[in-house]
Amino acid sequence: MTGHAHPTLESIRKSLVGLRMPRALEMLDATLRRIEQGEINSIEALDHLLLEELTLRESRRIKAALMMARLTTVKTLASFDFAFQPSLDRNRILALAELKFIDRAEAVHLLGPPGTGKSHLATALAVEAVKAGKSVYFATLAEIIATLAKAEREGQLRERIRFLSRASLLVVDEIGYLPVTPEGGNLFFQLVNARYEKGAMILTSNRGFAEWGEVFGDPVVATALLDRLLHHAVVIQIEGSSYRLRQHAELVPEHVRSKALITPPPAPRRRGRPPGGKANDHPTG
Repeated sequence: MTGHAHPTLESIRKSLVGLRMPRALEMLDATLRRIEQGEINSIEALDHLLLEELTLRESRRIKAALMMARLTTVKTLASFDFAFQPSLDRNRILALAELKFIDRAEAVHLLGPPGTGKSHLATALAVEAVKAGKSVYFATLAEIIATLAKAEREGQLRERIRFLSRASLLVVDEIGYLPVTPEGGNLFFQLVNARYEKGAMILTSNRGFAEWGEVFGDPVVATALLDRLLHHAVVIQIEGSSYRLRQHAELVPEHVRSKALITPPPAPRRRGRPPGGKANDHPTG
């Protein structure tokens, strides 16, 4: 049956080529041998070939989507050491991995000192979203502002904001690590405003919300940002020491170690609109 001259077998091969099913074609002969040896029946063989092809296509889809999302380094929740960060509620993070916050267009804030796993968790949740077929875009705040500033200079700001608003999930990493000019803060506000109640976001920061006026160089812009980003929000605080320093803790000076163990910035008292927000800041009221 597995002979190369069998006309029906050759017809199947040609069909698989025409249907662009390389994995099924590759596994065809081995699958037919399993039928001949009585290991599986014809229905199971067909199921096996289709699953092999589907697995290959899904793997390729995920790889391409990760590249489109700019997720060059893949992190997973399985590889996150929750035992090292006991302040984290593992079940709460796993609930986020169900991705309902994306359907609700919520903003997830991951706050804590440098090196405590914020970017790891943000990346892992983004990877889960990609696997689920959600469109994702991942960038640092500095990268986003740089690309918006470039688009503005070239007269393409509206188009760039529209592009960044299309993703179901936008991940903004490293808020507070580099200073932002008032002009940059205003550009970021325009993006946040465009996504408000339309697309989900994950934001990581080593600075408390009370410090965002300093981070963005303008307390008015910071208030407007928080007005939207805290309206439908989930705030996760990570308290603990740095992942990156733990393997070399004995080599790190004591004063550096103590800074790495600082308590993260205080969370807002409520998740709704901050007292400084103005009603007319909301396009939808």
